[in-house]
Amino acid sequence: QVQLVESGGGLVQPGGSLRLSCAASGFSLGYPVIGWFRQAPGKEREGVSCISSSEESTYYADSVKGRFTISRDNGKNTVYLQMNSLKPEDTAVYYCAADPYPSTYCNNDYYSYHYWGQGTQVTVSS
Repeated sequence: QVQLVESGGGLVQPGGSLRLSCAASGFSLGYPVIGWFRQAPGKEREGVSCISSSEESTYYADSVKGRFTISRDNGKNTVYLQMNSLKPEDTAVYYCAADPYPSTYCNNDYYSYHYWGQGTQVTVSS
């Protein structure tokens, strides 16, 4: 059974850092492509970052480029999103999502991802 479990969210002051984790299990075709999305109240879900199966490719939205770093440890079946220099506008529920077909590429197209985690709240506020 496929499962994605996010962790690491919380309340942080502007300028602070958080590291989100996405633990993936049950993928039988190989290492999935993983994307991170976020959704703030009243806004559409936004693609934040993604990483290909063996880290050949990564993507960052312009809004987070230079502040967020995505990485993965396939031995632990976990993808990380290191978030630095956080801003109030980063406040959202963050979701990890998986495309189960291994690939050397990734993209931020919501419809490419078949499986979704339950989300973790990130709040940036003083």
